Order: sequence, then C-alpha cells, then structure tokens
Amino acid sequence: MEIDTIDIIKSSGEKAKFSLNKLKASLKRVGTDDQTVNHIISKVKDELYHGISTKEIYNRAFALLKKKNSHLASKYKLKKAIYELGPTGFPFERFVSAVLEYSGYKTSVGSILQGKCVSHEIDIIAQKNNVTTVIECKFHSEKGLNCNVKIPLYINSRYNDIKTYWNSKKNKNTLTNGWLVTNTRFTKDAIQYGTCANLYLLSWDYPKNNGLKDRIDRLGLYPITVSTLLNNREKQFLLSRDIVLCRSLIGDYFYLDHLGISETRKKKILNEINLLCNV
Repeated sequence: MEIDTIDIIKSSGEKAKFSLNKLKASLKRVGTDDQTVNHIISKVKDELYHGISTKEIYNRAFALLKKKNSHLASKYKLKKAIYELGPTGFPFERFVSAVLEYSGYKTSVGSILQGKCVSHEIDIIAQKNNVTTVIECKFHSEKGLNCNVKIPLYINSRYNDIKTYWNSKKNKNTLTNGWLVTNTRFTKDAIQYGTCANLYLLSWDYPKNNGLKDRIDRLGLYPITVSTLLNNREKQFLLSRDIVLCRSLIGDYFYLDHLGISETRKKKILNEINLLCNV
C-alpha cells in the first residue's frame, strides 16, 4: 500500500491524504533529532490503514516520542494541552493574559467597559505604552470546530460600541483595534472580514509564523497542561490557583509542595519545566 494514497480522517470529519512530510515537520518543529524522527515515522507507517484518524496517528507518535524524550513530548502535545485548559473558556483567557504579560502588557481579565449603547464584559483588557487593547477570546473545547465569520462580526460590533463611548470621553490612553483570539482556526470568511474591519485575529496558526503556537514556542510560555509528568488532578489544582504557565512554577515550588509531591518527582517535574522554558 502506497503511503500517499492512504485516506485519513481529520478531527473535523473531513477526509485527507496522509502526509509523511506533515508528520515529519510536526516532530522537527519541537526539536526532535533526525534519528528519533525516522524511528517514529517507521513505526507509524507500519500501523497506517485507510480511515485512520489523525488522533490515532498523533497518539502513536506522541507515545513513541515520550519514550525517547519527555520534554519534547510535552511540546508536541501543545495543541491538545490548549484544549485541556477547558471545558470553560476562563483558563484560556488567563493563559492568553499571561502570554501578553510576558510580552510587556499590563492586563486585567473579566472587566466591564461601557459602550455607547450598553456595557460589555470584556475577556481581557491589555495596556502598553498608553495604548489600550480590548481582547475577546473564543475557546473551543471540541476539536474540529473552527471560528466562523459570525464571531468576528459580533466581536467587532461590541468593540465599535465601546470605542464610540471611549472616544467621547477623551481618555488619556488610545483605544486600538480590537482583538479576537481563538484556540482553533479561523475560516476564510472570518479572516477576510477581520482584515477588512481592522479587527486583529490571532489563532492557533494565524497570522502565519506569528500564531498562538509560534508565540508560545518562541517565548517558552507553555500552559501547565503540556506536562507529561503532572496528572490531571494536579493540573486542575494548579489551574484553580491561577497557575496557567509552566514558567510560573520556576523558583516557586509552593504549589508543588502543597500537592504533596515527593522530592524525587518534584525534581523531575521542575527539570521538565526548565527544559520547556529554556531556563
């Protein structure tokens, strides 16, 4: 059976042809060496069949990588880890806020801003250099759901209502264009509208080379859910204490101590985090 003729099922339910290059690129992106990449590809190729899901392919590649290198496996599961911030969108809002803070913004989450017509609860307000940015987050807890044009249309109308009131009050800070951030992808129409309306869009892979995944990798700002060593209960405890970034645990072991983690296991966890965050 020729590899490039195999039909796979994407998370959206669509069919596509299996791409060896895409699998190789996803492994190389997190820093996997050539020998390990070739080993994983060889194993995955042997287990392919028509109708295999992208989830099955990912799970197999992840398990093989985890055996070889724990912290690279953590990077590899980034997209899944973002979904694990759910099921509500609040931890995702906290995560986006934390990423912005490491980029020099002062942020607040869940604030109320007055518009010309009505008041609005805003996911994130970010301030930097006397400029205020209004940011709305659209979190999908299910894979395969993209952000369609209805979302930026709605967000932009809210932003314009706020901007009209803001400008009438002659605030010291300038209000820039609004932002819409999602953990999935934007449809073609959503991107077209956002560009036309001057609404800044940020998704998993948009803008190209500066999407959410690129910023996270570049800054080493991984969510706590990427850890392959913490269990789900421990991750949920940390999220409930507003610990959304792995980096937040560097130099502050209080929460790990509170979880009753042994010294040996704590060292392994912190070593993984240090490698992830390039410390």
